Amino acid sequence: MHVVLGMLGTIVTILILLNRLAEAGIDLGGLNPFLWHRRRQWKKKLQGNPVYKIESPLDMTALLATATAKVDGDMSSDEKKALLDMFQSEFGMNKKEAAELLIASAYLLGSGEEVRNDLEKVMQPSVAHFTEEQAASASKLLGAVSAIDEADGELKREFVARIESVFQRQIKPAGKWD
Repeated sequence: MHVVLGMLGTIVTILILLNRLAEAGIDLGGLNPFLWHRRRQWKKKLQGNPVYKIESPLDMTALLATATAKVDGDMSSDEKKALLDMFQSEFGMNKKEAAELLIASAYLLGSGEEVRNDLEKVMQPSVAHFTEEQAASASKLLGAVSAIDEADGELKREFVARIESVFQRQIKPAGKWD
């Protein structure tokens, strides 16, 4: 009996001390590994780079076209005009919508390091949503962007080839048994 009373006294003392620490502003709940993991996941989700979360094929194609134009440095005015024209003709947008899409793509791209270095990881959320026709159209559009400025065409063609290899690996044509 004296052992049970001793253990109960110890438990009550620990609970009182924890309560006093909580009243003083020291919360030991942060030591919970499950709470820490959940907080870390939310923090990564909210503070992560939005370029890794693009799921729309249209937005991804616009981002890749902008990245292709900027792979050798800043876009020239000819490249910007050509991109706007391509967005209007290919995506069926008016001038204002095409300009907004180009501005948003350039903003998301930033310096372009993430897209150039982690291309497959950037494309991974959206590749599953591409159809074969959309992937072919995106490849055609990117090829046209790389052909705008022939002076720096080698870097652009290499970048477009990397994008097409990601499409080929991820998008397989529907076979007879699929």
